[in-house]
Amino acid sequence: MEKKELHVADHLEELRRRIIMTLLSFAAFLIISFIFVQDLYQWLVADLDGKLAILGPGDILWVYMVIAAVCAIAATIPIAAYQTWRFVAPALKPEESKVTLRFIPGLFLLFIAGISFGYFVLFPMVLGFLTSLSDGQFEAMFTAEKYFRFMINLTLPFGFLFEMPLVVMFLTRLGILNPNRLAKARKFSYFGLIVLSVLITPPDLISDILVIVPLLVLYEVSVTLSRIVYRKKLKLEAALGESYSGAQSSNA
Repeated sequence: MEKKELHVADHLEELRRRIIMTLLSFAAFLIISFIFVQDLYQWLVADLDGKLAILGPGDILWVYMVIAAVCAIAATIPIAAYQTWRFVAPALKPEESKVTLRFIPGLFLLFIAGISFGYFVLFPMVLGFLTSLSDGQFEAMFTAEKYFRFMINLTLPFGFLFEMPLVVMFLTRLGILNPNRLAKARKFSYFGLIVLSVLITPPDLISDILVIVPLLVLYEVSVTLSRIVYRKKLKLEAALGESYSGAQSSNA
């Protein structure tokens, strides 16, 4: 009993150490991002006509902190993934450990791709549609806080959602998921993705559709990739089984 408690305590200590290293990395990236935050701000508002308004000095700090935090999150993702891998690696088989390590760069790249899709494709479309509704009716004036809150709410979720195919491939490779389960759960997954899209978009039908369609495409891409990985996994297991049987026959 005491050995088991010591074993659990060692795992908790290791987990605490990995979390602290990840948080320290995030803090370092946050400081670095904050040093260049004014340049990032100028780049993000370069296409805007005029300047954004602020309602108080606190809005300036909030906007700068949000921009720096998003950059820090993006930079911390591979560090967090690596620390997670270091924590679970002792419980994995050597082949599983190698496969897991190869997925880490993809997490970062897909996060950047999701953010880019949200910012360069989705955000201009939704913002342009909403502002077009005010033509001739309202005098549009954006505050910095509301503008960037709208931008982050629309783009940041896609950074994580774009990692769905890679996560599904990883879980399929480990045998936790398979394409049959994903296909059977399609209706529930569609419903969950639709609810998610409604929650993260402005309350209008066009914005919902513009978000729902990419999410459903991502899910179908995930199912397809899971099917490919699953077939390769079955072929590899069959080949290993044949080689093992051949080795037993030769020994006999």
